[in-house]
Amino acid sequence: MTPLIWITLGILLILSELMATSIVAVFLGLGALVTGIFLYLGWIDSLAVQLLLFSGSSLLALLLARRKLKTLFVGSTLDPHKHSDFFTQEIGQRVVVTSDFVKGAGRVELNGVHWDAYSNEPLKKGDVAWITHNQGIELYVASHHTETSPSEK
Repeated sequence: MTPLIWITLGILLILSELMATSIVAVFLGLGALVTGIFLYLGWIDSLAVQLLLFSGSSLLALLLARRKLKTLFVGSTLDPHKHSDFFTQEIGQRVVVTSDFVKGAGRVELNGVHWDAYSNEPLKKGDVAWITHNQGIELYVASHHTETSPSEK
C-alpha cells in the first residue's frame, strides 16, 4: 500500500470517532498514520511489516492512552451522587404542570421544555410547582416552595 492510502485511512478513522464515540477508531487511525509516515520515510516497505507496524502502533496507542481519552470524551464523576450543574441551578425554580400526576408521575414545563417529573402530591395540569431535587434527569417537584437539598428525597 502507498503512504497516501495509510495516511488517508488514518485521517478517516480519526474523523469517524466524532460520529461513533467508541474511543477505538482513533487508535486505529493513529496506527495508520504512523504506518503511512514510516512508509513515506522509507523506513519500511513490505506489506507484512506495514501490517505489523499498524497493529503494533495501534495497540500501543490504545494501551497507553485509552483510559485518559475515554475520561475526556465520555466524562467521569468521582461522586456518583453528584448532580448535573444544570439541575442544581434549577432547584427551587417554578414549573408548570403540563399533565396530571398519576401514581406520583407527570410532566412539567421548565424553561420551555417538558420534563418527566415525580411528586408525592396529586398535582393537576395547570398547577404551579417548584423543583425540590433531581435524580439524573428526573425532576422531583412539590406544590410549595421548599429549600430541599439535592441529596434528599
